[in-house]
Amino acid sequence: MASYTYIGPISQLISMQKLPVKGALKDEELDIIHNAGILIQDNYIHSVGPHEAIKEVAAEVNAEIIPIEGSYVCLPGFIDAHTHICFGGSRANDYAMRNAGKSYLEIAKAGGGIWDTVTQTRKSSPQELEQGIIHRTQRLIQTGVTTAEVKSGYGLSIEEELKMLRAIKNAASKTTIDLIGTCLAAHMLPKDYEGTHTEYLQEISTTLFPILREEGLANRIDAFIEQSAFSADHIHEYFSIAREMGFDITVHADQFTPGGSKVAIDFNAISADHLEASTEEEIKHLANSEVIAVALPGASIGLGCAFTPARAILDAGGALAIASDWNPGSAPMGDLLTQATILGTFQKLSNTEVLAGITFRAAAALNVSDRGRLQEGFLADFCLFPTDNYNEICYHQGKLTPDMVWKNGAQILTKK
Repeated sequence: MASYTYIGPISQLISMQKLPVKGALKDEELDIIHNAGILIQDNYIHSVGPHEAIKEVAAEVNAEIIPIEGSYVCLPGFIDAHTHICFGGSRANDYAMRNAGKSYLEIAKAGGGIWDTVTQTRKSSPQELEQGIIHRTQRLIQTGVTTAEVKSGYGLSIEEELKMLRAIKNAASKTTIDLIGTCLAAHMLPKDYEGTHTEYLQEISTTLFPILREEGLANRIDAFIEQSAFSADHIHEYFSIAREMGFDITVHADQFTPGGSKVAIDFNAISADHLEASTEEEIKHLANSEVIAVALPGASIGLGCAFTPARAILDAGGALAIASDWNPGSAPMGDLLTQATILGTFQKLSNTEVLAGITFRAAAALNVSDRGRLQEGFLADFCLFPTDNYNEICYHQGKLTPDMVWKNGAQILTKK
């Protein structure tokens, strides 16, 4: 028998219904339901609408009533579509050296850089990695995130990548939010690998990919296309095999130099992430494709570099999601809402564009269609912010956090 729960009245409910995945959005397009209610059926949304009307439906199905006292704004649960929260160690020393003017090469020579994280992750036990992920998801919940993607990529060998991906899968079974694993074994050529880029990628694709399928560890394959990692030529066969095996493809693209976004388009990737170095040409091609552009303002803040040209991507008709890139090196903050609102300030994004970028457009970047909006049949993932005006949420740039969060129809956070 179905179980029903009614929540209301809510000062403003922002459903995100009817908004398109692609293109610019004006705040006047936002669907705001005032004095609203939300009816949950098991894990899903049964209906949303005016408080009195939905409460009548709730009475007909004998729903449990959860009264909301005070002023609140209801938003879909946030979706962080790009994180690296499975790792060992810290790169605080890198951060200090970088801000003191040290170059990437100088930091690497001093024992820092990504290889430091690889070394520390390899030293970590599966249990330590799992506990680290679970600990970080608690921070995500506090800020309203109900779904997060988690990448491997700090193992860089068959055994160590499997250790990471198994830790991600195990952590997912023990957290109250959804974790979506992504294989980023093509993060860089391991320093201790004696073969070529091509040989490494061949080993990963022929040995690791089948295990991912067999154990259900990931349905997404990612690669870093950059001069310091893998070229378009290196990655062609790798992505071809991934596509033939039915994996979704996503790409670390155009972070420091252009080129990766073209690979994403050529392989019909779900998303192209970073894009700080994208020029007018790359923006035009992305906008004319079905690839979701994912801005990662956390990396721009962490590295002190330019932001993704979000305004230009939207104005060209592209789809823009926003994610945190939470990682120990370039994006240690890990606060999606703060980063998204800062990006909005520098790129002149409407509040609707910011919120779309961390809800239904982020869902599209993960190729999931059952979340990111508050409408019938979608997962009952939502958060309540203590205000009567949704504009306050972006205005406070992450300092206004939700008092209550629901995931799959169950309340997973209450601060009162």
